[in-house]
Amino acid sequence: MRRAVALAAFLLAAPAVAHDFWIEPTTFRPQVGETVGIALRVGQGFRGDPVPRMNELIETFVAVSRGGEMPVGGRPGRDPAGVAQIADPGWIVVGYRSRPKPLELPPDKFELYLKEEGLEKIIATRAEKGDSQKPSKEIYSRCAKSLLDANGAGSAGYDRVLGLRLELVPGKSPKEVGGGRSLPLRLLYEGKPLAGALIVAINRDDPGKRLSARSDKAGRVAFELAPAGVWLVKAVHMVPAPAASGADWESLWASLTFEIP
Repeated sequence: MRRAVALAAFLLAAPAVAHDFWIEPTTFRPQVGETVGIALRVGQGFRGDPVPRMNELIETFVAVSRGGEMPVGGRPGRDPAGVAQIADPGWIVVGYRSRPKPLELPPDKFELYLKEEGLEKIIATRAEKGDSQKPSKEIYSRCAKSLLDANGAGSAGYDRVLGLRLELVPGKSPKEVGGGRSLPLRLLYEGKPLAGALIVAINRDDPGKRLSARSDKAGRVAFELAPAGVWLVKAVHMVPAPAASGADWESLWASLTFEIP
């Protein structure tokens, strides 16, 4: 029963009108030997509801450190969705990828969602096809990452690429950001730079102040992230869905969370 309720809650938390998804660890600066809760959250404005663990929806859930890659375990139906035992000092990159799920929206909500996520090309394509007033048929999946700095010893490894279909990769350590220095990021789609995507950065303590930019031809943006604290960076990409899916569109939702000390 608990798992059925959890599954229903997760499906209701689908991106009906642009709901974000991110990883929220119990701490971004753990100590070696510590067990860290790896919570999943869905919501807006960096305010979200718990997403309990559902193994049937997980494609990838890992923590990668200088010691290698380890699966993030956990008990079904529980929040936090995962737990990670910190074995090595330095940067640890946690990655989560969900399996695709179907979603249908009425045309007005779908158009609003597309505008909010900077997907004007999809709006134009639907208009060209005469589909603007048709309900959407979509499949979507989540590609979330988080950076942990074990023992405060992180130097290399913050920029590990995990191979998620849509992936945000920082070009500088969060510890090097602040005091007017910017954080460069790359957005990769299937391992290649993605140009023209809307990328948004939100501070947990001031979520009303958003920073946004379009990725250049190298998939890059840069943000001056002030003040210090916990940040969420996010992006959405949409492509035609595989014919076998029965959907018209497939969306991929990428996020990256980290703390600037």
